[in-house]
Amino acid sequence: MEWKLENDRPIWTQLNEQLRRRIIAGVYPPGSRLPPVRELAAEAGVNPNTMQRALAQLEQEGLAKAGRTTAGRLVTQDRQVLESVRLREAQAVIQGYYEAMSALGYSRERAAELLKEEFS
Repeated sequence: MEWKLENDRPIWTQLNEQLRRRIIAGVYPPGSRLPPVRELAAEAGVNPNTMQRALAQLEQEGLAKAGRTTAGRLVTQDRQVLESVRLREAQAVIQGYYEAMSALGYSRERAAELLKEEFS
C-alpha cells in the first residue's frame, strides 16, 4: 500500500491513521506481526522516530501491543477493540459526507436520501 502524506497535519498523526485503517481493514490481521519500525519508515520515506511515534499511538489505542523485546509489535486479537475503532472510523467518514453535502447546500435528510438513491 502506498503512503499518502500531506503537509497540513503532523506526519506521525497521518502515519497512525493509515496504520489504523490498515489494521481495521485486515491488511494486518488480528494477531499478526507488524513490520519493523525501520522497514515501515523506509517504505513511507520518514524518519524511524516519526514512525515509532505513530506505532506507539497504536499501542495507546489498544490496536497493537509490544511483543517480547525482539518480537516487535503484534496487532491486537481483541475483536471488540477492532470493531469499536472500525465504527469510530465509519462515523467520521459519515460525518465528513454530511459536512461536504452541507457545503453544497443539502440538508442532512436530503443527503441521506441521495445516498439511499445511489445504492437502490
